[in-house]
Amino acid sequence: MADDFPAPGMALTHILVVSDIDAARTFYRDVLGASIEREYGGTSIVLRFLESWLLLVTGGGPTDDKPDTAMETPAEPNRVSHAMTIRVPDCQAAYATLKARGAIFLTPPVDRGAEVRCFFRDPDGHLFEISEAVGKA
Repeated sequence: MADDFPAPGMALTHILVVSDIDAARTFYRDVLGASIEREYGGTSIVLRFLESWLLLVTGGGPTDDKPDTAMETPAEPNRVSHAMTIRVPDCQAAYATLKARGAIFLTPPVDRGAEVRCFFRDPDGHLFEISEAVGKA
């Protein structure tokens, strides 16, 4: 029935392709603070992070259920088609914490009037933003 989607109990999972599952596990667990829910055969990890699910998978070619699709890490990290924003209460404090844990930022936090924000990448180049809402939009 058309009214059954979305339905209670459904959840959205972001899939991120990583080149080194061990480096990704370390980054997401130790830098971002995600919790590991499950691991599958050394090629994928299910994480819980801020009420969301992240599935980290190693790349691979087409499969019978996605016959024309290969899973790859970002080819050009400076060209972004997907990013994730983490809304924080204090961007400067979050920046200091994440930097101390090993996150490498593109710039320190920038005050853009309605928000203070800055960006960092995971080891494979996936882009993340931390953002603090301030002032009026």
